[in-house]
Amino acid sequence: MPAKRVQCCISVDIDAVAGWLGSYGGEDSTSDISRGLFAGTIGVRRLLKLFEKYNIKTTWFIPGHSLETFPEECRMIVEKGHEIGLHGYSHENPIEMTLEQQTAIMDKCYKLIKEFNGGKPPRGMVAPWWESSQEGAELMLRYGLEYDHSFSHHDCQCYWLRTGDKWIPIDYKKHPEHWMKPLEGGQTTGLVEIPASWYLDDLPPMMFIKKAANSHGWVNSKDVEELWLDQFNYHYREEEEFVFPVTVHPDVCGHPQGLFLLERVIEYINKHEGVEWVTMEQICDDFKSKSQPPAGALLPAKVGEILEKPDLQLEKKQ
Repeated sequence: MPAKRVQCCISVDIDAVAGWLGSYGGEDSTSDISRGLFAGTIGVRRLLKLFEKYNIKTTWFIPGHSLETFPEECRMIVEKGHEIGLHGYSHENPIEMTLEQQTAIMDKCYKLIKEFNGGKPPRGMVAPWWESSQEGAELMLRYGLEYDHSFSHHDCQCYWLRTGDKWIPIDYKKHPEHWMKPLEGGQTTGLVEIPASWYLDDLPPMMFIKKAANSHGWVNSKDVEELWLDQFNYHYREEEEFVFPVTVHPDVCGHPQGLFLLERVIEYINKHEGVEWVTMEQICDDFKSKSQPPAGALLPAKVGEILEKPDLQLEKKQ
């Protein structure tokens, strides 16, 4: 039986120059920085034009570096009614940083977006690299964020994010009894997790990165299209309702092959009944309207409370 309701979202991560400052290994290359400049200007504008063509409002996750480097393009995003969310400052890898560093970046970027967006704070984020640290969930909760889009416990359904899982890596210098233990689940939170998937991301197959050993960049966009639509078609056949969040970058889908890929995917999906094109915050609100976090879950702080009470304690769901 085909799905009755599908919430589709093509979210955009504007890595641009920020992505080359420590993530992709191009920080010493004027050529790679030039590619980032293309993404933040031409790429963003082309994607805005495409979304306008199909009357789609979506979510743009903007590193603080991109927001401050490309204010004109980011202003166009807001003025056209899109949502903007957090994505680090210079696309820093959270698991490589101390809690102090992560907090400093969160604080700056939260304030940047709130000010840029006319006083409206960000409601969600994508962790750079899709790597969220052990402290990451609590940091999001302390800043009153309501959703995250970085984990893959599911691939087509939202869920309440659990944090603090514990596991033991294999250590061949020790007896197997040391690591032969199951994963211990952590604490559920009141953060809505909108599933992330590397298999619904344009960058790994379609962006050439000189210093990445497994870099691609010349994968045929029609192969990527087939991979994405296989997932859509399976969920549409098997699920009554599902979310279909695709992640793109102006670094990739700002180029013709990526734009044509998106046009084909959008037009194919639009032929199906029950399809809606929505923002991430709309997905979050819909999930929260139908589900409650379990008792004992750590809840997000009130919006803006962290700015007044840096030492605030998080509340638990009763």
